[in-house]
Formats: sequence, C-alpha cells, structure tokens
Amino acid sequence: MVETQFAAAHQLRGYKGKCENMHGHNWRVQVVVSAERLNEIGLGIDFHELKNITNDAISALDHSVLNDIFPFTEINPSSENIAKWLYDTIGKKINGRNVSVSSITVWESETASATYYE
Repeated sequence: MVETQFAAAHQLRGYKGKCENMHGHNWRVQVVVSAERLNEIGLGIDFHELKNITNDAISALDHSVLNDIFPFTEINPSSENIAKWLYDTIGKKINGRNVSVSSITVWESETASATYYE
C-alpha cells in the first residue's frame, strides 16, 4: 500500500448544493495492491516502483481543474469516479505482473473518502 496526494479544483455537475460551485481540495490517494506470489527477494512489487506509477497517474490531475481533464469532461470528477479512474489507470501498468490493484481510496477531506475495487 502506498499513499500520495494532489491538489485540484472541481465542480459537480447536476449537484444541488455548494459542491456545484468550483472549489478545491487537497486530495489524498491510497493504492492497495495484492500479489499472487513474492519474487525471489520476497517482494510483491517494489514500493518505489508503485509510488512512481501512482505519481505518474496523479501528475495528470495535480494543480488542475479536474472538469477540464478527460474523462471528467464527460463524467463528474467525484471522489468515486477519481478512484475508479486511478484504479483503471494504475491497473493497466501493474496488473498481470504477479501484482494487481486491490483498491483505491480517494479522500477529498480528512473525513470524507470513497473506495473503488472490483
């Protein structure tokens, strides 16, 4: 499991309330992986590699307006949709290499988060 963070603004289309207005968050992301077996030195995946893959995905979102980034131009940039997008994006880079993404949790505040897993 690794954690990282990014800062970005968003607004929720069709939402009836304050979150319909543009606002920002300091998002926190937790990536949980599982391994079918350990490699010859006892690792499922090197945390450094997992952090790099995660940070590459996050870099597309950091210091942006999420509504301007595909697929959030078409779907709401909710914590749930961000978690699913990261699950898919990170999964494409690690799944099938003896390791897979188990879940992604995205916090938009200290007390509000969403977790995506399949």
